[in-house]
Amino acid sequence: QVQLVESGGGLVQAGGSLRLSCAASGIIFAFSAMGWYRQAPGKQRDLVARITTSGGTNYADSVKGRFTISRDNAKNMVYLQMNSLKPEDTAVYYCHAIDFRSDYWGRGTQVTVSS
Repeated sequence: QVQLVESGGGLVQAGGSLRLSCAASGIIFAFSAMGWYRQAPGKQRDLVARITTSGGTNYADSVKGRFTISRDNAKNMVYLQMNSLKPEDTAVYYCHAIDFRSDYWGRGTQVTVSS
């Protein structure tokens, strides 16, 4: 059974930082592309950042230079370091994985940035 469990969300003031973590199980992590998406109330779920099996990354324009995605294949973990947070970053953040069988979602973690 595949599980993606996010943690690290919370309430932070604008300009602050948070680090999200996603613990993956039930997939061959080293061969899985991983990503973070977010969904604000009333909006669609959008890509924030993703990282390939070889470590290549890409980011949404709105977070470039502020967010960094990374992975630890030894621990089956993916991280999202979020700096210089803005109120518009407020959303539920979801971990996403793609392996050779399918794609999978975590349940999400709430990030709220106050102005």
